[in-house]
Amino acid sequence: MNVISNESKEAVTASESTGMSSAIAARRRRRWVVNTLRVLILVVLIGGWELTTRVGIVDPFFWGRPSGILAQLVTWVTQGTAQGPLWEQIAATLEETVLGFVIGVVLGVFFGVLLGRNQSLADILSPYIKVANAIPRIVLGSIFVIALGLGMQSKVALAAVMVFFIVFYNAFQGVREVDRNLLANARILGASQRQLSTAVIIPSALTWIIASLHTSFSFALVGAVVGEYLGATQGIGLMIQTAQGTFNANGVFAAMVMLATLSLLAELLITALENRLIGWRPNTINDMAI
Repeated sequence: MNVISNESKEAVTASESTGMSSAIAARRRRRWVVNTLRVLILVVLIGGWELTTRVGIVDPFFWGRPSGILAQLVTWVTQGTAQGPLWEQIAATLEETVLGFVIGVVLGVFFGVLLGRNQSLADILSPYIKVANAIPRIVLGSIFVIALGLGMQSKVALAAVMVFFIVFYNAFQGVREVDRNLLANARILGASQRQLSTAVIIPSALTWIIASLHTSFSFALVGAVVGEYLGATQGIGLMIQTAQGTFNANGVFAAMVMLATLSLLAELLITALENRLIGWRPNTINDMAI
């Protein structure tokens, strides 16, 4: 009987190992297919763009062409821009973006948690928050330039405002979605209000807050670039304004490529932060498939 039992266990183990190997192989094949299709789409888009401008279907004066964009990037890297070295323009925009992002996130989380926990305060301030959120934030860029000047302050302020409401509403909703039974159990165990916030509410709302960061950084970048476009002495936004003024479509697209690259790098960092802070979260079907 023991021999039969051991043989059965070995057969089950072998079957499980075979099934796991098949699943891993299927996942690898799917990842290869997905990545291949992604590259193919990119090649078709860029190749089609270049081809249509070469044969005259699309006017490269207005829409540029990939080869011209690459040449513009090489020129900026090797010879600098009209505003100075390229790295200084990128550093200026990135500094404004990061500062505005951090300020907007901190304020958004603070007020989101505060109003999420205080129903009376939320009811009182609700109409003012809705009115402030209804104002097109881009319009505030002109006010900030007038009030704070052409320096970094006006761009940071606009970037922070762009980020604040996204993070605020996510933090607010995340606090409202905290399990009430969990809060009740923590109170029964003698948790203070501070302990409830730091050990229960904020960790529970962290998924909502982290989710808002993926979008928030792009909005912070938009705020910094728009602020530079309205008035600045350096930055990628000023480069776009200069390229527009000289009808340099390739320059505008080249600046867009740099902005997209910065956004993608930030997305990778935020994803790494998300995986570290909420690594306890179970994998979803999509996560396991990709």
